[in-house]
Amino acid sequence: MLAVQQRSLLRQAAVEASALAAGRLPDASEVAICFADLVGFTKLGERVEPSALGDVAGELEQMAHAVAEPPVRLIKTIGDAAMLQSSDPGALLDAALALVARADERGDEFPQLRAGVASGAALERAGDWYGRPVNLASRITGVARPGSVLVAEAARDAAGRDDYSWSFAGARKLKGVDGEVKLFRVRPSEPADG
Repeated sequence: MLAVQQRSLLRQAAVEASALAAGRLPDASEVAICFADLVGFTKLGERVEPSALGDVAGELEQMAHAVAEPPVRLIKTIGDAAMLQSSDPGALLDAALALVARADERGDEFPQLRAGVASGAALERAGDWYGRPVNLASRITGVARPGSVLVAEAARDAAGRDDYSWSFAGARKLKGVDGEVKLFRVRPSEPADG
């Protein structure tokens, strides 16, 4: 029985290795991924008691839960960061913008958020997501300005929405990511006067 299980695992690993080498993930889904993290959380940890720092992380988790309405899902929070996922890139952009806005509404009593969004083929395993859009969203978050949502070009195109205000934020070489990535800052559209 053990030998049969080992052969099955080896076959699965070989299939996954060949798919990965070809740039495909078996059982992958087209999704959009967002990471949002608190700006200055490490410095804050140097100034406040651990319980106060935990309160800030808890508030981020509550905010992320509040904006994660289907088809958007809160995948996890990791201290100063939240990860959201959706099969609908437009809905995920709405959630990312809402999350950043909620932090901004708190004023100086709460750190600003910055968010990065990417889309593409990713794999869900044990409640978490893996693949290029996950890594890319994480790296994009790292270069986003406080209080902003920065989006990879493919995610912007996949959202297919004109009800946002977009501005080109440049093409960047991101650590561990092949080639330059074209990035766009997204904001809610301003209502028309009149």
